[in-house]
Amino acid sequence: MTDRLSIALAQLNPTLGAVSANLAKAREARAAVKDCDLILFPELFICGYPPEDLVLRPSFVEACKAAVEELARDTVTGPAILMGTPWRDGPLLHNAVALLANGKVETLRYKYDLPNYGVFDEKRVFQPGPAPGPISFKGVRLGVPICEDVWTEEVCETLAETGAEILLVPNGSPFERNKDDVRLNLIVARVTETGLPLAYLNQVGGQDELVFDGASFVLNADRSLALQMPMFEEEIAVTQWQRGENGWHMLPGETAKLPENEEETWKACVLGLRDYVLKNRFPGVVLGLSGGIDSAVVAAMAVDALGAERVHCVMLPYAYTSRDSLVDAEECAKLLGVRYDVVPIKQPVEGFLSALEPMFENTQRGITEENIQSRSRGVILMAISNKFGSMVLTTGNKSEMSVGYATLYGDMNGGYNPIKDVYKTEVYRLAAWRNTQGFVIPERIITKAPTAELRENQKDQDSLPPYDVLDDILNGLVENEQPVAEIVRRGHDEALVKRIQHMLYIAEYKRRQAAPGVKITRRNFGRDRRYPITNAFRDGR
Repeated sequence: MTDRLSIALAQLNPTLGAVSANLAKAREARAAVKDCDLILFPELFICGYPPEDLVLRPSFVEACKAAVEELARDTVTGPAILMGTPWRDGPLLHNAVALLANGKVETLRYKYDLPNYGVFDEKRVFQPGPAPGPISFKGVRLGVPICEDVWTEEVCETLAETGAEILLVPNGSPFERNKDDVRLNLIVARVTETGLPLAYLNQVGGQDELVFDGASFVLNADRSLALQMPMFEEEIAVTQWQRGENGWHMLPGETAKLPENEEETWKACVLGLRDYVLKNRFPGVVLGLSGGIDSAVVAAMAVDALGAERVHCVMLPYAYTSRDSLVDAEECAKLLGVRYDVVPIKQPVEGFLSALEPMFENTQRGITEENIQSRSRGVILMAISNKFGSMVLTTGNKSEMSVGYATLYGDMNGGYNPIKDVYKTEVYRLAAWRNTQGFVIPERIITKAPTAELRENQKDQDSLPPYDVLDDILNGLVENEQPVAEIVRRGHDEALVKRIQHMLYIAEYKRRQAAPGVKITRRNFGRDRRYPITNAFRDGR
């Protein structure tokens, strides 16, 4: 039995499916803390999280097991390891944590409470384990609940009742706005209930639409914050623990300042974009830079994520592109330091119109002709992507995606959208915040009236209410699932709310074909909010 423990918390960024690379990263981390007693890795670190249906592939699970057993052989000397891994126990597949020590897999604990809501559907691929008991390590009884196991009181209470002295919690907890406060309040509750100190370790990095923000921390039994690790950054923290008269406590460590508001959202978008590009091995990105706010913000995020040398911006002007937009786009590209090209779309647009002229004879010009402009731009950007290998970024915000104010196979073309879950009003706040960190978005881009410039003197408000009104209505309909009547009671016109609800519902088919993008809110389109395409329901009918 010991009265002191040194535990390393490895807040790291695995790549899903890259088992050998994750094994190498784990070895590198362990070598960096060779004098510690134990190193804890995040949930399912050896394979990456969430593995989705990939864990239904037997060869994948076997590769993970082989990597864990190989890593275990390293532990004849040096720190022991708590490693997250999928693990098959007879016919049952579990989300597991393995204690690797003395050159072997000493013991395993299985996740008991499998989440099946929001972005999670673990019950689809894993089977729950039994209520876990503590792990004995150097005479200390360690409770190792896995992520969701601490979101309700049952598992932690069971561990405390069976003698656990310290709770070490590996997590794969995705980012959403203000979730760090939610987690802290949750862990305060578990510490209060059990009277035990708790180390909360979260992974960091992007995985498709999800971003994991890290922000790992430790609370002592008196609920004091002993350690706060940074958000959106890899870090290994070595924590020192002592046994006293009232049990174990961690000696005070570093407390990183966490970003808030626009800074938090910006960093999440940047990390998600960076990891999507790098983990999928794209050489860079290309996007249309229109002189508007959305494309300017996405371009700035791309530069922050990848560096200016890997970002290619293209202005695609037509007859309705204003002089201001041409000037603003060029200035923005210069401020960002990116490659900037101008490719006029007059010839392809007029070619399409000429080809369709016999069929369109005696019809009025309208949205069809406007969409041909957008789709011509989409074809050109995809051609650049095909030729040079860069991934196209699409730049539609959540307000536009909500009401279908976007063109399929046009401005929706692209492989990823970092602002997909960001409402228009917040896009403006993000632009203003980013300029406080270094001026990269011309002021006129932020102050001028938004417009798609697909017809003469067009403004977004020709078709939509002001964005502050629209976003408040959408917040009710999307984020809070409020009935129309409740939104009307907040001061909105009933006919307008019903029109926005109708636009929201009929645009579902577009959203199903949209590029993935970073989850920022509690109800992102795709993983969180799963509405049917064919949907005849409307409030009040």
